[in-house]
Amino acid sequence: MSRLTPPVSEADHRSGPDDAPVTLVEYGDFECPHCGAAYPYVEDARREMGPCLRFVYRYFPLKEMHPHAMHAAEAAEAAGAQGRFWQMHGMLFEHQDALEDADLVRYAEALHLDGKRFASELASEAHAERIREDIRSGIRSGVNGTPTFFINGVRYDGSWEASDLLAALEAAGA
Repeated sequence: MSRLTPPVSEADHRSGPDDAPVTLVEYGDFECPHCGAAYPYVEDARREMGPCLRFVYRYFPLKEMHPHAMHAAEAAEAAGAQGRFWQMHGMLFEHQDALEDADLVRYAEALHLDGKRFASELASEAHAERIREDIRSGIRSGVNGTPTFFINGVRYDGSWEASDLLAALEAAGA
């Protein structure tokens, strides 16, 4: 059984209360079609469980298969540096078919980010090391594809379809 390494910390992108009884961690890739398919199920679980769930997103771009994944992750991190990580996270998953740099800049504009700062950080790969940290933690945690989920620190290998994922999350909180 794989365990999450390292555990969730202040460095992670977290949504929901830190003292929630259940923590769901996703290692994902913004260009991965499976992650895109899981995205609405995770969002449903977040709404359904409300304050009983803390959701954490960690990057695991599969660069060899998804040529835009790394830059999309950098765009999310650049948005996060301006307080808009979750908005960019949703934008990227909802527009997986449009992840060219021009698209990323357009999303930044739609989110009212400082465009010059965003473009500069994207061009300079200012956030690449932060993403590599998540990749290394994923490898240590046994991640070998996306999406990979951990519930309360333990790898979840069940179905990520809505009812199955929700049932696993509810069982973890019981």
